[in-house]
Amino acid sequence: MDQPRPSARTKAKVGPGLLPIDWGQISSLRLAARVLAEGLYVGLHRSTRLGSGVEYGGQRPYVPGDDLRFLDRRSLLKHDRLMVRQFETDTDRALWLCLDASDSMGFCSPKAFASKLAYAALLGAGLTRVAIASHDPVGLGWIGPSALRDVGACTGEIAFERVVGVLETAGTAGPLSDEAELVHRSLRWLARRARRGSVVVLFSDLLDLPAAAMKAISALGAGQRALCVVQVLDPVERDLGFHGKVRLRAMESDRKAETDADAVRTQYQASLNTLQATWARALARDGGKLVRCASDDDPVTVVREIVRACAEARR
Repeated sequence: MDQPRPSARTKAKVGPGLLPIDWGQISSLRLAARVLAEGLYVGLHRSTRLGSGVEYGGQRPYVPGDDLRFLDRRSLLKHDRLMVRQFETDTDRALWLCLDASDSMGFCSPKAFASKLAYAALLGAGLTRVAIASHDPVGLGWIGPSALRDVGACTGEIAFERVVGVLETAGTAGPLSDEAELVHRSLRWLARRARRGSVVVLFSDLLDLPAAAMKAISALGAGQRALCVVQVLDPVERDLGFHGKVRLRAMESDRKAETDADAVRTQYQASLNTLQATWARALARDGGKLVRCASDDDPVTVVREIVRACAEARR
């Protein structure tokens, strides 16, 4: 699609070769992330590991070798059975964010808050704020060239500053539709660092990735990782929000098309629904979840949905 005419918006400075994020109505990512995190459920997980925590987690029969400190004396006196008390304990579960930095993610219509990449960055910053409130490590990776800076997993306020600092200075980095090896290399980097039990949240429009990317992204849900893929679309992409005859241009190639938007809208939306259903099935095979949103959606609602999807994804 043709890019709308640039407006007076804040743009971050970036390195050579990268087009900066058009932040639109998001004036301060740090402030927006803090506001976004307020009122959200604190923590992306509840551990299934049992130990000597502070929250009671039930009973089970005693087996030789159990710690005698956790014997339930009341159960012994009442039922003449040896039972062991169990407690839930919190665990550190690293959150890994991965953003698609292809050219198509830079699209921004007048109906959107900002570009798809900027909106994804806002959601990622909000999730970072939620994760560090639970003392969980947070890391950041990209689907794109090495010019985009990755962030290793770290905790505390320093994690928020590092992740948000990179998000604020990032931008789209070129087409990926014919860069299968580049996509695989980016995902291999993420898979090596997101260890067993990690939560992986990947943001992409899923529109211009190589055909083999679906299988590679779905594989991130293996190894006891919880995977949530967030499809971010512009509202005009979601609804084909044009009327009459239009001339469309792909952002990652020289392809152009002229059509009647009203005549093809039903077919377009059916194709989009088919694409989303295909991704949802592919992710589900490895326990992953698909969350769909548009860059004019309320970000608080979207982050809540992502948190819920991460909780439901297979650990």
